[in-house]
Amino acid sequence: MREVVDGVFELALGYVNVHVIVTDDGLVLVDTGLPKGVKVLERSLRSIGRTLDAVTMVLITHHHPDHAGSLAVVRARAGATAVAHAADAPHLTGAIPQARPTGFMAKLVTRAIGTPEPTKLDKLVTGDGGEVVPGIVAVHTPGRTRGHVSYLLDRAGGVLFAGDAATHLKGVLSGPPPGPATADAERAAESLTRLAGLEFENAVFGHGQPIIGGAAEQFRQLRP
Repeated sequence: MREVVDGVFELALGYVNVHVIVTDDGLVLVDTGLPKGVKVLERSLRSIGRTLDAVTMVLITHHHPDHAGSLAVVRARAGATAVAHAADAPHLTGAIPQARPTGFMAKLVTRAIGTPEPTKLDKLVTGDGGEVVPGIVAVHTPGRTRGHVSYLLDRAGGVLFAGDAATHLKGVLSGPPPGPATADAERAAESLTRLAGLEFENAVFGHGQPIIGGAAEQFRQLRP
């Protein structure tokens, strides 16, 4: 667990990042990481003098299991308010069952990381521009999934929680992680352009390293 800017911590859980925002009312999580990841999350929170019980809200960027895998457990144990976009809600609540893996390696990986439990959602994002919690605005950034949401925190000149709308690996900023998991590449590119029109000094990602200072300008350099 490392502090990115004042009161914003990043926890690297293997290849995916979870972010913790310290507020006056408790902790806000942006994503929860993989299934079976709660014990690591608890240990990391203790390292900054906090406990899972302090989590009051979980903001989900999208329904993929590496980002929302432990949502049900965190919601149940912490009594936290779970927030996600309406378009991704059926995948999280179980209304749309998890896709069954095909192929030996896919099944092996699924067995190793576990399967997310379905859970209720307490608040749905249906558009964007509104505060989901004081100081944090939801920005609908479809592409990776139909309901992908990025979040913008009004702190330290602005902190963008990009989720999988963008990645920053080895100093290179780009779009969603490569591979077939991006539902709509054209909309993903449009979402990148939209993010480039916002004002923020810092950005953190579901995959990759944070950008501290001048983050929005780097997004603008990606515009077509």
